Amino acid sequence: QVQLVESGGGLVQAGGSLRLSCAASGRTFSRYDMAWFRQAPRKEREFVARINLSGDRTYYADSVKGRFTISRDNAKNTVYLPMSSLKPDDTAVYYCAADLDGLLGVRPTAYDYWGQGTQVTVSS
Repeated sequence: QVQLVESGGGLVQAGGSLRLSCAASGRTFSRYDMAWFRQAPRKEREFVARINLSGDRTYYADSVKGRFTISRDNAKNTVYLPMSSLKPDDTAVYYCAADLDGLLGVRPTAYDYWGQGTQVTVSS
């Protein structure tokens, strides 16, 4: 089992910044790829960014490329998502997810464990 707990969400004005964190416990953190997804009201959960086991390979959705950066600290069992130049369209619940199978996918079904989510609201 893997437990994931997100934090760092909040209310911010457009153009502002936030940093999300996801703390993992349970299985060895360095053995699984990690990702961030988000889900806005009445929309499907969408991929935001992912990072591989060692942290040297990342991939981003086009909508966040250049504004969000995913990173991980395996010594602290934590994955991060600093977000800058935030837009109202970034408003959503943000979830971190763990992939034990190395699929490095962009679909939610590729991920085995999920956190409870943290709300990000960007006002215009």
